[in-house]
Amino acid sequence: MRSELENSFTYHAPKNDQPQRYEAIRNKAKELAHMLDELCPDSHEKSIAQTNLEQAVMWANKSIACNE
Repeated sequence: MRSELENSFTYHAPKNDQPQRYEAIRNKAKELAHMLDELCPDSHEKSIAQTNLEQAVMWANKSIACNE
């Protein structure tokens, strides 16, 4: 548990192709975000969908940063 805490709360400088992979994830998520904005009516649910998409990007990028 202690090593997991250290890993979670430590800065992980990008290395190798990580910045490009982060950007690829963000770009695909941005495409979906625009689609949701166009197709879904403004609502609480749409806002939650957008927030969860942002979270998905964050967790995906963290999986790269913390596990390589």
